[in-house]
Amino acid sequence: MTEKQPIVVAGAGAIGCFVGGLLAARGYDVTLLARRRVMDQITEHGLHLTDFGGLNVDVPAENLTLTDDPDCLRSAALILVTVKTADTAAMAHEINRNAPKDAVVISLQNGMEAAQTLRDLLPKHDVRAGMVPFNVVPAGPGSYHRSTSGNIVIEAGKTPLADHLSHPDLVFENSDDIAAVQWGKLLINLNNALNALSGLTLQAQLLNRPWRLVMAAQMAEALKVLKAHGIQTKSSTPLPSALIPWVLRLPTPIFQRIAAKMLTIDPTARTSMSYDLEAGKPTEIDALQGVIIRLGAEKSVPTPLCTRVRKHINRATGQGAPHLTPTQI
Repeated sequence: MTEKQPIVVAGAGAIGCFVGGLLAARGYDVTLLARRRVMDQITEHGLHLTDFGGLNVDVPAENLTLTDDPDCLRSAALILVTVKTADTAAMAHEINRNAPKDAVVISLQNGMEAAQTLRDLLPKHDVRAGMVPFNVVPAGPGSYHRSTSGNIVIEAGKTPLADHLSHPDLVFENSDDIAAVQWGKLLINLNNALNALSGLTLQAQLLNRPWRLVMAAQMAEALKVLKAHGIQTKSSTPLPSALIPWVLRLPTPIFQRIAAKMLTIDPTARTSMSYDLEAGKPTEIDALQGVIIRLGAEKSVPTPLCTRVRKHINRATGQGAPHLTPTQI
């Protein structure tokens, strides 16, 4: 992969603009396939990228190609898919219709279903799953802020990509066991809904033991489901997945010492589902809690907490974040 080979970010929202913008800042030929609103903001204000560690990068609009026309896929050597899970099939259709068959397609999406949908619908393409551990939130017109840490992990394949794409501000890693990495991230992402329901920042939620007890109970429920299916996980945090519920249950002073790296996040950070509820947008609850509920039903493993959380989110969708207390979950 060279800077001259075109990259198309298919469905450039917060994650897509951040990743695509940093690649463009490094000199890659990047096209953002985005909604008109996103394009207009970047055209007027440029692309401004920041993070909790002090990153501050401006990408002029003229250093990017901005379009809402899927025809842009015709020149792509690498396609980074960043649409919501529910929109994956529609984007796969556009890739199949427009993109060269030798274009590599990487899913940088939440959950387990998106990459498989791309594989099923794009059998002639080199499709790879990916995992983005960090959270990116809008910070004004054309501005996006990375509020948590971690390196992007992509599935190893015929051609190595991570080494070519990596940069100190945006590190990519290859993985020969991407499914375990994805399952580990899904366990962490189950908190997206709890954070959205709480109305708190992630840092405030993690420092609130009653909320941590709910987080721990939900993860323990999900781990039982995955164990019943023989599914292995690889944690995207410094702690193994099986230990995270135990650590979450600790008294706050002890938790703060043991989980210091889990707390290295922007004090204002919230999950993307919080922003989706605020904006009245559909959430990805079915790609997260919904997956655990379905897998639990297949093995007769009860999932009462995930079921209640999904009901709360579905009830709140279109109504705004309800700001529940832990005892209301």
